[in-house]
Amino acid sequence: MSRTLTLNIFVFTLVISGATSHYSSPSPPAAPSSQNAPEPPPAAEWLFAHATHYAASDALGGACGYGDLIKGGYGMATAALSDALFGRGQICGACFELRCREEEAAFDRRWCISGNSIAVTATNFCAPNYGLEAESLGGHCNPPKQHFVVPIEAFEKIGIWKAGSGNMPVQFRRIKCRREGGIRFTITGSGIFISVLISNVAGMGDIVAVKVKGSRTGWLPMGRNWGQNWHVNALLQNQPLSFEVMGSDGITVTSYNVAPKDWSFGQTFQGKQFES
Repeated sequence: MSRTLTLNIFVFTLVISGATSHYSSPSPPAAPSSQNAPEPPPAAEWLFAHATHYAASDALGGACGYGDLIKGGYGMATAALSDALFGRGQICGACFELRCREEEAAFDRRWCISGNSIAVTATNFCAPNYGLEAESLGGHCNPPKQHFVVPIEAFEKIGIWKAGSGNMPVQFRRIKCRREGGIRFTITGSGIFISVLISNVAGMGDIVAVKVKGSRTGWLPMGRNWGQNWHVNALLQNQPLSFEVMGSDGITVTSYNVAPKDWSFGQTFQGKQFES
C-alpha cells in the first residue's frame, strides 16, 4: 500500500453486477495526486445535531450510489444526512459516531441511553422540505440544520423511542471507517465513457480524488459524477486498470492492475485498502 496518499429517504449502496473478481499486484508507487484535500473535522471534536429514525424494510438505492447496503457490507449502520452535512455527495462513505445529548432538557434525559454510541456510514441524503419551517419536525433537514436520519435499529441503541420524542438531540464526531477486505471498484459505462463506483472504503471513508491508468495510458484524473461514482472519457478496454484513490485526509492508496486486461462492464474488482 502506498501512502502518497443526508421524511425523503433513499438508502444507498454498492451494486455488484456480473462476475466479481479480485486482482491486485504490487508495482512501484505512483506520483501523489496534486489535488488539495479539504480537512475533515478532527476525530475527537464532538458537534451538536439532531437525529430522527425510519423503519427500513430494505436497504436499497440512495444518493451515494451504493445500491444494496446489506450486500455491500454496510448493513443497517447507515445514515442519511441533511444538506448542511451532505455536501452534494462529497461526504458519502464517511463514518460518524453518534450519541444522545443528555444535557438537552427539551428532549427529556430519561429517553437517552446513557453511555451508548453508534457508528454509522453516510450513505444517503435527507432532502430539505422548503414548504415547512426549519424548526418544525418536517423541516428537520432544512438548511442550516445538521441532521442525521438513521434506521430505527440504530436509533434505539442510543435513545428510547416514544411518541413525540423522535427528534433526538445528539452529539456527533467523525471517526475512521473499518472495512473488511479492500476498496471495491464497480465498472459500468459504455464505449469510452467509464464510470466507477468506489465503495467499502476504510480510513476517512470519503473520497476526494480518483485517477485511473491503463497499461497504455498515463494516470487520468476522474470526475465525480454523483455520490461516489466517478467517470472519465477514455478508451480503456483491453488493458489492465490501476486506480489511485485519495481520502479527505490527503492519504492516497494506489491499487495496481486491479482489473485484468479482459475486464468488462458490470464487473467489480477489489484493490488495496486504507488503514483504519
